[in-house]
Amino acid sequence: MLFSFSSIHDYQEALTAGTLSCREVVSYYLQRIHRLKHLNAFVQVYEKECLETADRLDHQRRAGKKRGRLHGVVIGIKDVISYKDHPLTASSHILKGFHSLYHATAVQRLLDEEAVIIGHLNCDEFAMGSSNENSAYGRVKNGLDTDRVPGGSSGGSAVAVQASLCMVSLGSDTGGSVRQPADFCGVIGLKPTYGRISRYGLIAYASSFDQIGIFGRNITDVALLLEVMSGFDPMDATSSAKAVPAFVECLQSPKPDQGGSPRRIAVLKQALDHPSLDPEIRAKFKDFAAGLRAGGYHVEEVSFDLLDYIVPAYYILTTAEASSNLSRFDGVRYGYRTADPEAGFPGFYRKTRSEGFGKEVKRRILLGTFVLSAGYYEAYFSQAQKVRKILTERTRLIFNEYDIILTPTVPTTAFKSGEKSSDPVAMYLADLYTVYANLTGIPAISLPLFTHSNGMPFGVQAMTNRFRELYLLEFSNELMHQYKSYVIPTL
Repeated sequence: MLFSFSSIHDYQEALTAGTLSCREVVSYYLQRIHRLKHLNAFVQVYEKECLETADRLDHQRRAGKKRGRLHGVVIGIKDVISYKDHPLTASSHILKGFHSLYHATAVQRLLDEEAVIIGHLNCDEFAMGSSNENSAYGRVKNGLDTDRVPGGSSGGSAVAVQASLCMVSLGSDTGGSVRQPADFCGVIGLKPTYGRISRYGLIAYASSFDQIGIFGRNITDVALLLEVMSGFDPMDATSSAKAVPAFVECLQSPKPDQGGSPRRIAVLKQALDHPSLDPEIRAKFKDFAAGLRAGGYHVEEVSFDLLDYIVPAYYILTTAEASSNLSRFDGVRYGYRTADPEAGFPGFYRKTRSEGFGKEVKRRILLGTFVLSAGYYEAYFSQAQKVRKILTERTRLIFNEYDIILTPTVPTTAFKSGEKSSDPVAMYLADLYTVYANLTGIPAISLPLFTHSNGMPFGVQAMTNRFRELYLLEFSNELMHQYKSYVIPTL
């Protein structure tokens, strides 16, 4: 079957017209998953089940039953998001054989709107990584250049959208794990405000940072998933009770020209001056900012002298939370258990966790335990908390004067596999521009706008104040229409 996905709206129009069926489209994606399995994007594909779901939806539609907003939409979900009675491993040996006992709230809301969950997607183990080379299932490959990484930790989710293995996908974003792989793979990646989408059913890495995020090929599709999944959840005390805007309706409604003030944009000066930023990306970003100015936007460079404190503060705080969150994986109640009959106690715990966790996860657990230990808590953890508070206050002041903050998404394009594996600090610097939004809880999006001379995509990151996703999506929509020269790849 010849099928080319452009948007959820167009797909559902074709279903209504009878020129497509859910079964045909699900079969199409299953064939692509099998044909492009060398990309290693999926860890589980629910073939039989999603075909049965497609048949049920086709029958209901032909019978004239009311349809959900995501009727027949084919979605992949990261292997840290619970899907009842399905494997859930966080791409780690420590959860080998575990099946989720309940749906994540975000997944339940997708299913309630008649989405089709096609499978679980590969990721860095426990969402810890910037390259998707830390998975127990092997590395994910970037579909545009299989020698390069797709970014992490949600690399499988980014590649699934990039390679048209599903229509949209879910990832999780603790410090850029949606936006960075979106940038490397040339797709859109959104991290909402902390609390906008319930974290219930998301395996925790760092609880005060984690958010479920969305990958898509156009802004309207991303907005639709955000609208469906957002809202208060009594199972998550950190979820927000703020009203959820009608994101899609607002994006589709024409805006009357009221002659209002232009969008006020802050460009972080130190982000552009940082030595790790690729010179070609720097030059293109400066041209981009100048183009916005010429187009009527109010764009100013803003000094931001806290940039070099962001990554250290992020890794101190997230590893501290991870050392606590991951203590539950001990082999007693579920998951991997050492086969050594002589391990004894407490050797049983030590061997189970040493054998079950990968190198990067163990590194972060050890670092987190260290910064929380007596004698070092005040020197590291408390200082990082102070940096986070200062960042939050500085961000509030910026948004008193500006509507949007713009930076590059990542300092470089996708790097070669293995290039940074021996240098964790160099790997961590891939998160230089993205961790800021997680430290402060603000929404952020990566938009694929450009192609580097090396042939790889790169884009810009836009951020707004908390719970201003609608403003962020409207601005993003403007940019995606203005920069039509970049086309999201179809492999």
